[in-house]
Amino acid sequence: MEAMAMARTMDHPLRGWLNARGLRLMDGYLHARYDSVKRELFGGLPHTVVEIGPGTGANFRYLSPGTHVIAIEPNVRVHPFLKTAAARWGVSVDVRTASAENLPLPNASVEAVIGSLVLCSVREPAQVLGEIRRVLRPGGRFWCVEHVAAPRGSLLALVQRAVARPWRWFFEGCHTYRDTTRSLRDAGFAGVHVTPFTFHSLVVPIRRQIAAVALR
Repeated sequence: MEAMAMARTMDHPLRGWLNARGLRLMDGYLHARYDSVKRELFGGLPHTVVEIGPGTGANFRYLSPGTHVIAIEPNVRVHPFLKTAAARWGVSVDVRTASAENLPLPNASVEAVIGSLVLCSVREPAQVLGEIRRVLRPGGRFWCVEHVAAPRGSLLALVQRAVARPWRWFFEGCHTYRDTTRSLRDAGFAGVHVTPFTFHSLVVPIRRQIAAVALR
């Protein structure tokens, strides 16, 4: 639960602090579960990458050494972890305290944007995707991994809805059953490729996930 658990807003300092340290403790476990998916998705990216909601820098290990990351992270409590992760994995990082709804970047200025378990917790997914399209150059791409809503009527869907309110409170706005696939397809990208997969974990509400690439 990487950036999913990060404070997309900074309304509650204690939850933001707990989530930051919880993600750091879970880093090895999450890497073991996501390794093959993320190596395929994030491998071979350009040498300058924008990451929205990087959390503690868990995705830096999948980037080529020497990559420059513009990290859009509103939770200042994780900024020290980002710098530590950058040094560990041989990337440089420019940390910007901003929200994904208002990216501090010019129009058509970057080739690659990535995100990992972020669209579940932003306040306005459509606005975030619009901002990503705005800052991408023609032919640029947005790569992401997201947990998504299970099919209606399934047992997993019932679990997602049963825990939705406490889950959203504890994980700083994370929604357990957003239809992120539809959001991506409705965002105006030239093309969207979505690969569903099962996240094998005891964290049941986020077992249904997608890996996606959207072309500007």
